[in-house]
Amino acid sequence: MATQQECRAALEALAATLAENAAAVHSRVNLDRPLTCRVTDLGIAFHGRLTGGRLVGLTDGDDPAAKIRLTTTSNDLVGLVNGHVHFASAWAHGRVKIDASFTDLLKLRKLL
Repeated sequence: MATQQECRAALEALAATLAENAAAVHSRVNLDRPLTCRVTDLGIAFHGRLTGGRLVGLTDGDDPAAKIRLTTTSNDLVGLVNGHVHFASAWAHGRVKIDASFTDLLKLRKLL
């Protein structure tokens, strides 16, 4: 089981990756939504905002107003960000759950 610090580091690494790609993605993806990531095995959550192809304002805690919700375990979160877990496979096997509108899902796909 990954720790809370490892989960935070994974999300910060994801934010850095998105920031590197933001200029190329910004013109293709018009997405400005609050996002929450719930880590089920640790009973914790993080939230931030996806805007301009970036993940900004990452902080601890849940955001009840989040329009995009990612739910997974600590190991799967770290594995997804590190590239050791393939998103489509994890999603198909129920290891990752995303609650978002269909339009937002299509836009998210372009970010990754």
